[in-house]
Amino acid sequence: MTNKQAKFSAKLLQEVVDIISAEVGEKNLPVVLKKSELPVVWAEREYLEKMSQEDAAEAYAGLQQAIRAYYGRGARGILQRIGSKFWENLLENASFKEKAQAKILRGMPEMMRRKASLELLARLLNTEDGEMSVHTLDFNLILSDNISPTTYNQRDDEPICHITHGLMREAIYWATSKDPLIEETYCQAMGDTNCEFKLTFGEQ
Repeated sequence: MTNKQAKFSAKLLQEVVDIISAEVGEKNLPVVLKKSELPVVWAEREYLEKMSQEDAAEAYAGLQQAIRAYYGRGARGILQRIGSKFWENLLENASFKEKAQAKILRGMPEMMRRKASLELLARLLNTEDGEMSVHTLDFNLILSDNISPTTYNQRDDEPICHITHGLMREAIYWATSKDPLIEETYCQAMGDTNCEFKLTFGEQ
């Protein structure tokens, strides 16, 4: 069943569009959207700021769909880089309270920092309770994205949440200076009930 329940912050969407414009080129983004027969106004910040959370989710998913269609196999890397830069934006624009918590987080033991950094990510994305959760699995982690705005009205034969992948990788690296192996094992675009990521750190 296609995900039509997602929502996304219009303010965060504006930040994502700025990052996408820098990554693919401000003049090229409207071309990318037009090729996929999607609204060219999704490239305009002023238009996005008036969107509802549901419309913002549709645009967030549509922008990623357009990049996948336009860049083919190269899209995965592009979207993951966008996710990495998005994490930097989220931290920079965080509230004073979240920045204070982030500073405390960096002083925790490494094992605790891993999970705490993903929980911080969920808060910075303005998710509500139960929409995004992190679970410990032995030495590894599972992140479950139950709302998954990337998959809004999307269908695919393989996982598509590459920006989320980039966000998680950068959050973990920021917290621990290490890169886990990240695999999206379930995706709503494939008909699964949620999007789930396994983060493997290599300890036995």
